[in-house]
Amino acid sequence: MASKIIDPAGPGGTDGGPPAGSGVPADGADAEGGAGAAPAAAASGARTDRGARAPSEAPVASAAPFGPGAVAGSEAAVDPGAAVAFGTPAGAAPSATDESTDSSAGGATDGTGRPARDPFLDNAKFLLIVLVVIGHTWPMGLVEGSRTVKAGYLWISAFHMPAFILLSGYFSRGFTGRPAQLRKLVAGVLVPYLVFEVLYTAVETAAWGKPFRLTLTEPTFVCWFLAALFVWRLTVPLWRVIPWPLPVAVLVSLAAGTSTLGDDLALPRVLMFLPWFVLGLALRPAHFARLRTSVPLRWCAPLVLAAGGAAAYALAPGTDVHWLWMSYGQAELGATTLPYLLVRLALFAVTALMTGAFLAVVPRRTRWITAFGAVTLYPYLLHGLLTTAAHGYGWDAPLRPLGPLGAGLLTVCGAAVAVLLSTAPVRRLARPLIEPPVPGLTRPRRRGRSPGTSEPRTA
Repeated sequence: MASKIIDPAGPGGTDGGPPAGSGVPADGADAEGGAGAAPAAAASGARTDRGARAPSEAPVASAAPFGPGAVAGSEAAVDPGAAVAFGTPAGAAPSATDESTDSSAGGATDGTGRPARDPFLDNAKFLLIVLVVIGHTWPMGLVEGSRTVKAGYLWISAFHMPAFILLSGYFSRGFTGRPAQLRKLVAGVLVPYLVFEVLYTAVETAAWGKPFRLTLTEPTFVCWFLAALFVWRLTVPLWRVIPWPLPVAVLVSLAAGTSTLGDDLALPRVLMFLPWFVLGLALRPAHFARLRTSVPLRWCAPLVLAAGGAAAYALAPGTDVHWLWMSYGQAELGATTLPYLLVRLALFAVTALMTGAFLAVVPRRTRWITAFGAVTLYPYLLHGLLTTAAHGYGWDAPLRPLGPLGAGLLTVCGAAVAVLLSTAPVRRLARPLIEPPVPGLTRPRRRGRSPGTSEPRTA
């Protein structure tokens, strides 16, 4: 699993090799990005990715497990062409088959006869996107230069991508491979992937001085998630017929970490993050409802998150962040088989606790962030262009020596960027890139619809 490029996907970077041994990496990216770079790059705050180039209720009567003989959500409840973790914008009328429209009132509608969106899921999606953007604004030199900042980075990376992938699986429960679903998958995931591969390569060339070289099978920076989602979505029918799908997915994930894999289609991450997608397929609205309505769980959740922060602070000095990226395997992390498997199993448990605690504290009712949670594809794909340029041109250099204060300022900037990139004017400008019309796959927009209010159902 050799690294391929620059990845500003976690804290900023420059290209280089994998981490040496199991100690603190010379450089790297976060769970959204990839891994390691040369020690000199770490000192300057630059970093690389190895899985990418450069680095969403009402209780329901049934909560049957996802497995053999069980249909993963009826077609009336879930449209696999619906927007996975990205969702549909508030201004657009949600499809009657979009699982993200589950109503907390159990059957409520939006006034047009369609199921109303669940604000809980939209709130969760936007908060996760904010964490993604924040993690990408912290240069690795800043992370490795401060125990407090590194602890915060470890805390974020422990659950934000697994939680995002879990929601992607949840919204994919109805995928059966029908032609209409496949067309949506190609138009909403594959086409934006190709567009942004070109854009990220161009920005890397301008900001980092790299040769302009397209390698479309090896995702660049945040594009790895679109490649992974495309593959995961196509496997949904397979998980319907496999006995004990979640244990099988865990075994696949562990086996991938002990194997030598290439970077094509972000394969290491596709396989090592797979259990969280499969877990999302197994979940039902009732499971989220328990997190939202159980008083003991909601009281315990902040304690779990605080305990996770304390543990991250205690472990930060000797922890290799590459363990959380799911881009490097056992050999690249310098671990023998048994310790590697034990650490990975422990990470599964910790991530499950942190993800559950995070979802338990997500606001249940409509807030000002709710509408932004319906358009998360925009900040997800666009923010990386800004962070790539910021790290490449050194715009964040004055903040790097400031330690926690610098991280705090970058955190505010990252959250502001996530909000800005979710606004209607930005979506209007970026729509041709993120929702490009594809003859034969996408329908022409109806006259009179205001720009910047809808999003691909499959992204």
